[in-house]
Amino acid sequence: MVSLAKAWTVTFYGALALMVALGIWDVFFGYEENKCSMSYMFEYPEYQKISLPHKLTRQYPAYELYLYGEGSYAQENKNLLLSGIPVLFLPGNAGSYKQVRSLGSIALRKAEDIDFKYHFDFFSVNFNEELVALYGGSLKKQTKFVHECIKIILKLYEGQDFAPKSVAIVGHSMGGLVARALLTLKNFKPELVNLLVTQATPHTAPVMSLDSYLNDFYKTVNNYWILNAQDIKLSTLSIAGGFRDYQVRSGLSSLTKLSQQTQALSVVSTAVPRTWASTDHLSIVWCKQLQLATIRAFFDLIDDDTKQITMKPKKKMAVLNHHFIKYPAKPFEEIPNIVADLTGTSKWVPVKVTKWTFMAFNESYAMYFAFPLSNHRKTYTHIYCRNSMLDTQSWIYGCINSVSMCTQGVDLSWKTELLPTMKTFMLKLQDYPKLSHLVVYVPSTNGNKFVVDCELFHIELRTVQLPVTHLFSFGLTSRQIKLNSNGLFYTVPLMNFGQIYQAFKIDIKSKCASTKEKNNVFRLHIPWSHEDMMISSKAPTSTEISLKLHVAQPENDSHVAVFHMFTSSDCRYEITVRTSFLQILGQIIRFHGGALPAYIMSSILLTYGGQLQSLISVGHCLDYTAMLDREAKPYKVDPFVIIMKFMLGYNWFKEIWDSFFLPELDAIFLNTQSMCFPLVSLVLFLFGTSIAYWGGILSSLSVRLLSSLWLTLNRSSEIPNDSRLITTRLLFLIMLLLIIGWTTCGALAILLIYLYYVFKIINLYSNITTLKNNSDVMQNIPGRNENDSNSSIEETEKNDGSQQNLPPKPNVLPIGLAIDNAEDNFKMHITIVNLVIWIVFLSMPSLIYWLKNLRYYIRLNPDPCKHLSFFLVPTLGILGNSDIVSIKSSKLLKTAAQFPLIVAIGVVAFGSTHLYRVPYFVVIPLLLHMLSNI
Repeated sequence: MVSLAKAWTVTFYGALALMVALGIWDVFFGYEENKCSMSYMFEYPEYQKISLPHKLTRQYPAYELYLYGEGSYAQENKNLLLSGIPVLFLPGNAGSYKQVRSLGSIALRKAEDIDFKYHFDFFSVNFNEELVALYGGSLKKQTKFVHECIKIILKLYEGQDFAPKSVAIVGHSMGGLVARALLTLKNFKPELVNLLVTQATPHTAPVMSLDSYLNDFYKTVNNYWILNAQDIKLSTLSIAGGFRDYQVRSGLSSLTKLSQQTQALSVVSTAVPRTWASTDHLSIVWCKQLQLATIRAFFDLIDDDTKQITMKPKKKMAVLNHHFIKYPAKPFEEIPNIVADLTGTSKWVPVKVTKWTFMAFNESYAMYFAFPLSNHRKTYTHIYCRNSMLDTQSWIYGCINSVSMCTQGVDLSWKTELLPTMKTFMLKLQDYPKLSHLVVYVPSTNGNKFVVDCELFHIELRTVQLPVTHLFSFGLTSRQIKLNSNGLFYTVPLMNFGQIYQAFKIDIKSKCASTKEKNNVFRLHIPWSHEDMMISSKAPTSTEISLKLHVAQPENDSHVAVFHMFTSSDCRYEITVRTSFLQILGQIIRFHGGALPAYIMSSILLTYGGQLQSLISVGHCLDYTAMLDREAKPYKVDPFVIIMKFMLGYNWFKEIWDSFFLPELDAIFLNTQSMCFPLVSLVLFLFGTSIAYWGGILSSLSVRLLSSLWLTLNRSSEIPNDSRLITTRLLFLIMLLLIIGWTTCGALAILLIYLYYVFKIINLYSNITTLKNNSDVMQNIPGRNENDSNSSIEETEKNDGSQQNLPPKPNVLPIGLAIDNAEDNFKMHITIVNLVIWIVFLSMPSLIYWLKNLRYYIRLNPDPCKHLSFFLVPTLGILGNSDIVSIKSSKLLKTAAQFPLIVAIGVVAFGSTHLYRVPYFVVIPLLLHMLSNI
């Protein structure tokens, strides 16, 4: 029965660990292939270092400023007599200043195409590849340095014709946040920056809040932008990378809640016209399609009068919408010419059918095809046209009050939308009641072959609703619709699809009358967020598409996610949707994986408390995995968090809460980010418990293996003679590590005391092995019993003590009892090892940052782990010498046993999003445990 229960436990936690692994796999590997083309330099890139004032280099020794150039351009600007438009590139977390080369090279080629009528000068800041996404202590310093760089850049243009008064900034990753932080500086003039483009920048919150400095920096920046939204005139574009970017999920890059929608635009790269590709966190800076869109926008933003980027906010947003939201396959015009002249020698052909196709090939003259609309308004609601010629000319017009032809028409080409294999046009007849004809212009082809299709249709007949399957169907059931008409366009609303935890697979099967391949385009349109996804396919074939969201549907938004199908008229389509359990797991890890350390430590804390409680109840410490299976239950934590969240909805309780200066509940923060969904805390707790379970087994095996290695190197392992809790050697070690933590890096002191503690546990297990071996030897000697062996051992120790002039060891325990106590000590210590290792993991970013910058300064300032090390170093040091016997008789044991449960609740309530709080919670029960020994 015991073995069966153990098998069930292993199977249960194995299944949970498998689900975690599948979710991680989906995040890191379950995305589309890289569709980005690499951007190459045509000449050797050069980075000219800009000389900075001595005071600035002394204040920021690790930072530098560079000017990018290639070939003759680089040589001409050696003397820094610049005449272009300044753009400043800010690298992100561990980013290089050399990442500017893709933008700089493409901009240079574009300038060459227009004979340098306009050109851009690209500058880049070297932040020494600092890990600012994990350590926030240097973000303020970076912001101040960028401010100084902007002033230095603008000084380089003084005395030049059309000297710039501001710069454009392109910020990658955390560089975009630093750019936004400029506005929070007291002496910063907002007019110094006229445009901000951010690439894969986590604007709304840090990916993982590992220290308070990072959290405070975000709070300062975002609060400023929210409170001053009406006054901030900086035009901002935020580009996210989509699902390929597993480092910064796209929802974090949204500026929707942080700024005015008239001044900010947020878009995912999959929705950017002529890009239509997901980018990973690094490829977003070199993706050729995306960088081309950015540079085209930059050149369209130039003001002909000032030769600099325009200061008109409306024009800026118009240009950004033109290139990043809806591209009409026409060059940008600030004031487009709506009235078009349709005179000339072109042939006019009336079209009387409701569905029309024209294949153009070697046409010697241009033609106008006129579709009368008046007779069709009662029967049809829309007219749809598409053209396989992807040129940038006007091709579709409207005639007013015309019989069969008109000399002037309304240019409707601005309503065209470019898709991967076609440009399309959709007109709602009710919106243009005065139009009598729609005119399609087909130019002379000169050998080019293309197809133009048009059709009139009623939107209700082309709209087929598809309710998505339930979350808990686990892909076992599906829903299906069939499109049997011969239309060119269909709208499929995806009913009940609007939450981040939903994920589906859509399978589209097409059967065609002919075997000739046709181009199809499918688009997932999310109306509340610019995260559309475009898929090109051939028909007849089967296409599988993944459906999941970056941003959940807002509560007050009634729009529905829509699947648009641009199809072939001689094909029939069958659409099947089913829940993807694998991708649901991926969504949980993507949105909440950063909270897992808090849930893991909560489970270990419950185990820790259970072990202390077992000392009171049965006098022994149970095994880690058995105790975790018994004590780590979600009902001990989640109900309290839910109750607190519910009570905070009442103003009187909120006032009491605030009077105690308690921080905001993390569950409420998740609600504001639209990330909280039913059962998420339960799922995360189970996932965390499974990781704690297998982590405990791994750590126990590691300690046993290392102790075996230690025994081979040190065969004389025995029970320590010195049973004192605090020794002179330990005091010296604690003082040394406290000095190290205070004068260099607190995380270093934490790591060293943890390694010392692990060494003590390895030595303890070596002693247990030695004791067991000695016990076995004594039992195998005829006529000897345990008391005899204990007497001989005691006598031997007394003889050794008299020979070495040392006092005999008092109260020598029988060998069996000594083994039991040592094993109890080991079980307790292995739990502490499992708990503290997560504190070490959470403190590692600041240690890595300190090691990377050691050549510039010895002391990390500010140090997020300094105060933590002050408590943890002596606590772990003394616990390493603690004994279970002394704890059992302690008056503090009952209090120490109760605190882990309270702390486990606090870790989930306040540390699941703000991970930097978790170590301080964990120190409390460790400190009480340590005091129980004294």
